[in-house]
Amino acid sequence: MKKKPEITKKTKRNIVDNFCELYMEKPIEKISIQEITNRAGYNRSTFYQYFSDIYELLTYVEDELLSYIKRGLENEQSSAKEAVNNALSCLDEEKYMLSFQALLGDYGSVRFLDRLKKEVFQDRLKLDYSKNDLLTPYLIEFQIATSFSLFRLWIQRNKDLSSGEFSQLVDTLYRTGASLYFEK
Repeated sequence: MKKKPEITKKTKRNIVDNFCELYMEKPIEKISIQEITNRAGYNRSTFYQYFSDIYELLTYVEDELLSYIKRGLENEQSSAKEAVNNALSCLDEEKYMLSFQALLGDYGSVRFLDRLKKEVFQDRLKLDYSKNDLLTPYLIEFQIATSFSLFRLWIQRNKDLSSGEFSQLVDTLYRTGASLYFEK
């Protein structure tokens, strides 16, 4: 008997979400398939219907989030300054928040951040740093790393600023720096 697609999708999502919750608590090396399936309420065999091992599951979570961000940015004709902010607003959607928190959390994946930079921002951040090509990688890294660090803090603080206020803060920090806020 073939399973219904909506049940299959829900089961897979449940496995992914429970993995992400565990990944926020501890490094991937300390997470077992048994722990994921127990937490999700399934047998180990259910896990293997979807993933061959925990690293395939990690890759799936990364791919799913990267695809979502790319789709969200596809139709955006944004300037280089807005590229990071637009990606951050994509990540504000609750459906992918757990994956984002897990991948960029304390035990998260450095590989994911590298993929995010290369696959999403490399082509979008055509910043005008042509005056000094030697510094370009550092300037791009600064912009991306700073944005994600601020986004992570915003999430940890339970979104104490509205999305608009947060985007405005990031934009202002890029344009004028933090000194504006210290002068007040």
